Amino acid sequence: MRLLFVCHGNICRSPMAEYYMKDLAARAELAERFFIASAATSAEEIGNPVYPPARRELARHGIPCAGHAARRLTKADYRDFDLLIGMDRANLRDMARICGGDPEGKLRLLLDGTDRPGDVADPWYTGDFAATWRDVAAGCGALLERLKKEGLV
Repeated sequence: MRLLFVCHGNICRSPMAEYYMKDLAARAELAERFFIASAATSAEEIGNPVYPPARRELARHGIPCAGHAARRLTKADYRDFDLLIGMDRANLRDMARICGGDPEGKLRLLLDGTDRPGDVADPWYTGDFAATWRDVAAGCGALLERLKKEGLV
């Protein structure tokens, strides 16, 4: 299963989801069944590492993210990934524009499979990385359970 997590800059929410999902998959002994990455809808942060407060939040949960470099979503990503998972509705709209639509139904929101669907809290504006972590953890956990239940991993 090839998963691509997407946010505006690829330095906070989407890398938090990428590295947490990698951790979840490894702990479930399913890492070899996944290729997990992240990308941005904008070019503002290309090449930058995970934003320091996001990196610290991941570290609080024992999750490393060294070596990350923000990259931009491309139209080819639609072909190359099984699911492209946005953090909020604005991301989803930009993802559809960049990918040329969603003819195969691959574009999703991370929190869609949870008991509180909607947007992942954006810490760039709130400064509340713990709230973002809670959203990311809930979304990734629900996604992994759904993929297992559907026999996709």
